[in-house]
Amino acid sequence: MNSPIDATWRAFHQRSLDDPDGFWAEQARLVDWERDFDQICDASRPPFARWFVGGRINLCHNAVDRHAARRPDDAALIWVSTEVGQERVYSFAALKDEVEAMAAMLREGGVGVGDRVLIYMPMIPEAAFAMLACARIGAVHSVVFGGFASQALADRIDDAEPVMIVSADAGSRGGKVVPYKPLLDEAIRIASHQPSRVLMVDRGLSAFQPVQGRDLDYAALRARLLGTRVDCEWLPSDAISYTLYTSGTTGKPKGVQRDVGGYAVALAASMKHIYEGRAGETFFSTSDIGWVVGHSYIVYGPLIAGMATLMHEGTPVLPDAGIWWRLVERFKVTVMFSAPTAARVLKKHDIEHLKRHDLSSLRTLFLAGEPLDEPTARWIADALGKPIIDNYWQTETGWPILTLARGVAPAEAKFGSPGVPMYGYRIELLDERTGEVLTEPNQKGLLTIAGPLPPGCMQTVWRDDERFVRTYWSGVPGRQVYSTFDWALRDEDGYYFILGRSDDVINVAGHRLGSREIEECIAGHPAVAEVAVVGVADALKGQVATAFAVLKDPAGAATPEAALRLEGEILRRVDQLLGAVARPSRVRFVTLLPKTRSGKLLRRAIQAVCEHRDPGDLITLDDPSALQQIRDLVG
Repeated sequence: MNSPIDATWRAFHQRSLDDPDGFWAEQARLVDWERDFDQICDASRPPFARWFVGGRINLCHNAVDRHAARRPDDAALIWVSTEVGQERVYSFAALKDEVEAMAAMLREGGVGVGDRVLIYMPMIPEAAFAMLACARIGAVHSVVFGGFASQALADRIDDAEPVMIVSADAGSRGGKVVPYKPLLDEAIRIASHQPSRVLMVDRGLSAFQPVQGRDLDYAALRARLLGTRVDCEWLPSDAISYTLYTSGTTGKPKGVQRDVGGYAVALAASMKHIYEGRAGETFFSTSDIGWVVGHSYIVYGPLIAGMATLMHEGTPVLPDAGIWWRLVERFKVTVMFSAPTAARVLKKHDIEHLKRHDLSSLRTLFLAGEPLDEPTARWIADALGKPIIDNYWQTETGWPILTLARGVAPAEAKFGSPGVPMYGYRIELLDERTGEVLTEPNQKGLLTIAGPLPPGCMQTVWRDDERFVRTYWSGVPGRQVYSTFDWALRDEDGYYFILGRSDDVINVAGHRLGSREIEECIAGHPAVAEVAVVGVADALKGQVATAFAVLKDPAGAATPEAALRLEGEILRRVDQLLGAVARPSRVRFVTLLPKTRSGKLLRRAIQAVCEHRDPGDLITLDDPSALQQIRDLVG
């Protein structure tokens, strides 16, 4: 198979850098415009960039209306809840009806162009209706992960200042009902900003008392408004489509702000060149709408491409570890998007859960969210017999920075690498202290992007341009480049390898160690299923590395003697492969690691608990018992 940097790919990528206007003008033809643009990119005020200036466009039209006109009966949204045993399939025509009804509700509630709507919802169709309805009428949606704690939700309410909040009585996770309404009511009570309306979807999971004069009944409004026609509001290309808050420590939330036109073009291009999605097929992303993957590749991306998007409410192991593969078989999924953590979870279960299903429709499995370790990549590749494509990107970019664009040229994956820079991204590895560009293979540097950022990336931090510049563009001496805050290296073939966060660097007596390097080493021990390594403050050395490992068989550390023996084996392995300087002070064994629902390890939370600090804004935590285990261990 050809390298991803063969002549075809090299020419495609190079043209995106040498002739960005011509390149992106071609990509812009993948979507509909009510008014064509006058200028491809206005980068006259760096680091800010405006894409497709003068054009007028609507995300909802491109995701729903144009397909409803051409293929009204094709499936658009498939919802399956293994939590409550329900499912619904909406054609493009039916989806358009539901979105227009929701749009009518928003307008009746006083929402207009540019107004914010906060969406605090479980993984149900109405959440997608609300997002698309906002896009339809030109409102700015801000989706907050369902189940966020009240204080964190209040912080986001105060920052977004929504006219309306759309929510539901409850979500369900692992068969456990999570009531949302009490959390929402408390958040509104303590928030400074008071939304005028709350639109409530009652699933019948958790009884609640509506607030008179504020709370609206979705079912009653839908019965009255279904069939109402609400035209799309054509917006300037650089109008705001949404804000999405990145999780972090205590402090003012950081709202990633995205545009309309650049985002539409970026997603359409990615569906063609990266994911090879085709109209009439089915795309299955196992993420949540509260995360950027859910925005880009549950709601907008697949629909813009004319695909059916499969939305699943449930876990990968209930009712059993075959549920995802049953869905792939039943709905003839062609492209699937998940997380390495999910693959590691499934790896612990009988492979027959996968093998018993007909997966012939599936072309490719994409994984993102955490670095994909080689053992997991090999396991899932062997089990599926399909290409496994890693991809690296961020909430801030909205679509992949590094991956393989197999829609452009054949490409062979390298285990452990997400791939090569995507079109439009001017990637540079820099020495963070000097700003020097690192050009030799296998040099470790800070992964940066030279401006302007390509279409679809963040415009700024919501209502805080200065924070955008300070946070992302001011970290390297003498250079104004976007920092990903990730260490990386590039091998001799041009493939990149992510080594961990630059702000996850562990400084042991002056030696700078990437947590990811130590994690990879420990994960190579045959007894270890997962591991997280953090730097913990130490009076003598500045920091020491501490590891928390999940074992494939917990019996391996069932007694203090067995745990001590296994810890010694792991430490000796680190000594042998990385050297004594990288040896963690301790390897502690836990049954699970603190993660978000999307599978992202919360290393900063682990570090805070180890240092007896407040872990901060960690309402994205999937299972609180994970953090409690660590508290119990460190005392």
